[in-house]
Amino acid sequence: MASNSAHHATGWAAGLIAAALVVQAGAAGPWHLGGLAAFVAGVAGGTAPDWMEVAWWSRARRLWITHRTATHWGLGWIAAVVLAYASLHHARPYTTALFGFACGGVMHLLADWPNPLGVPWIWKRHSLNLWKSGRCDLLVVALAWAAACWIARPLWMERVERLTHWLHAVVR
Repeated sequence: MASNSAHHATGWAAGLIAAALVVQAGAAGPWHLGGLAAFVAGVAGGTAPDWMEVAWWSRARRLWITHRTATHWGLGWIAAVVLAYASLHHARPYTTALFGFACGGVMHLLADWPNPLGVPWIWKRHSLNLWKSGRCDLLVVALAWAAACWIARPLWMERVERLTHWLHAVVR
């Protein structure tokens, strides 16, 4: 598995992706609270598949299910992303948070996929077998943030373009 800090860093990237997609879908709502909810939930969802396995009701804090089983099921997380995205136009306050949380969960699975243990996308675990757990975390984080910047690009490119035109006019 990727390290805990890598899951946190990719969770922040997933939050940015979720917030950007919510804003692009026009579901940000007043004061962009929907985008903020998607961002915060995306950060939480980035580590969710791991903390959802912990038996919080027990003093021992042990796992109540085997690691990388039900909470790492790819089909479930992808279905949650698709259904939450489809419900964004209903303008319910929880849909943006659900979408962000699901985006974080998918990002977590993508970070775990290259490791030998793999991820159960449909039924059995599948691994890309690219490196051992904890190695190449920087690459995983860099790819997550590159994807986040690419998806958020339409939101800030227009504003940067206007700013450069304004600065060019001021300098003349």
